[in-house]
Amino acid sequence: MTPAINLAKKHKIAHKVHQYLHDPNNTNFGMEAAEVLGQDPARVFKTLLFSCNGDPRQLAVAIVPVAGMLDLKSAAKAAGAKKAEMADPAIAEKTTGYIVGGISPLGQKKRLPTFLDDSARDYDTICVSAGRRGLEIELAPKDLLQLTCGQLAALAR
Repeated sequence: MTPAINLAKKHKIAHKVHQYLHDPNNTNFGMEAAEVLGQDPARVFKTLLFSCNGDPRQLAVAIVPVAGMLDLKSAAKAAGAKKAEMADPAIAEKTTGYIVGGISPLGQKKRLPTFLDDSARDYDTICVSAGRRGLEIELAPKDLLQLTCGQLAALAR
């Protein structure tokens, strides 16, 4: 079990775990998950870390559909920052305790401000990384928001 799955279990959140064989040559982790699991890429979400106002230590989490991209201006607005930029992958790994391609919004080492793209409300359940490449957790968006103390925001383009 990963910290993400353990967190859902601890809080008795209804969820499903989906496991698949990750292709080490595939670096489009989210789209790979959607394709291999036969899921709509609009309801499989990727976890991205961004820094605010040019400070690499001031991080936040954006959860957006794998079919889209993070709009950094929207991310900055959601976080109450003047600007946002993608976090350095090494800092993201150190801060979350997960490796890139397997960063889950759940069970991170350090709780960060978390924002879920508002398109998630169109679905009863969505899939996010469960903390390892080749492992996804499916749960209701409201439960994801509860577990992360997150909020909905328009983030994707």
